[in-house]
Amino acid sequence: MEPDPEAKPQRMPAAPAADAPAILTNAQETDIFAWANNLFLHKEKLQLEIFLLSKTNILYRTKYAEALGRQTHPLLLDGILEYIINGAGAGLVVRSFEAAESEENVLQKTKVANVDKLVEAMSWLGTQEREMEQFSEEDHDLKRIKGIIVRVTHPEITPFYVIKALSAANILKGVGAWMISGNKFDALDGGAALRIPNDSQLLIVDDELYVFNQSKLERLFGYNAKKNAIADQKVRQIEANFKLSFADDLTLQAMVKESKPLINKLQKLDPTAVKQKDLLDHADEMGLELMTDDDGAIIIMDSKDLNMFVNLLNDDYVESPLTGNRYEIKSKKLLKFDNEE
Repeated sequence: MEPDPEAKPQRMPAAPAADAPAILTNAQETDIFAWANNLFLHKEKLQLEIFLLSKTNILYRTKYAEALGRQTHPLLLDGILEYIINGAGAGLVVRSFEAAESEENVLQKTKVANVDKLVEAMSWLGTQEREMEQFSEEDHDLKRIKGIIVRVTHPEITPFYVIKALSAANILKGVGAWMISGNKFDALDGGAALRIPNDSQLLIVDDELYVFNQSKLERLFGYNAKKNAIADQKVRQIEANFKLSFADDLTLQAMVKESKPLINKLQKLDPTAVKQKDLLDHADEMGLELMTDDDGAIIIMDSKDLNMFVNLLNDDYVESPLTGNRYEIKSKKLLKFDNEE
């Protein structure tokens, strides 16, 4: 978004691959404290373009009146810069989600490439900007917008991005939306009103995503960084302990990332508690069609096969000694007796 409606938006460098935004290609580690200090020197000359992000992960261009330009820096940048610059003097530590739990005076981060829906959204700026539509309330519905992505540019810095989530409480439109002008209320003057949250939420610098608010990351892009980090670890353990054979173009890592129920199930699962032979024997006893190839690897053709494998690994199939009925257990609690800790 640009104050001058006639000005052309700055384009990101073309991505090296059709499906990879340019922000994913920088492999260097960013010193976020040096970055913030350098940015502060150019703060008053930064150009901001604001894009609206829909619930279907589509980006729209926007324009804003010049009078709003005075509000953009305080709302979108000042909180982030103050947090980082002041934090440097107070011992603020930057850690990846994989390295530690969130705690006071710690800024957590992850790779942009780890968040699939964020990569999908950013691809609009990397490879699809020509196709991006201009947002208008007549053609699009502000109620279907879930967030904003702000591209910040300056000739002497690499573009970076500020992201904020929007909720229904941030949007006013239609009958019942009033505004106050002078000493009286009046109907909202056409269109809709949008309140921009003033808290710090998400920041992209190079290929790193800095997370000031974990709940907003999950709301916008369905990514729970800690759960995904644990799931990644469990996937590596499964690959080390089991022989699996996947259909073309499928991998265990990719299939798990696409399934929130599997990510949740992997949180407390112990992939080393069961041996492959025992798992296959149990599948046979339960009448489950878990196939193996000539090398003895468990064949995973689709999500149904993977769910069955993980359920077996989690001991979710039981046969009742009373009725002989077989069940898939959705939830279970381990019995403990008085002599057990």
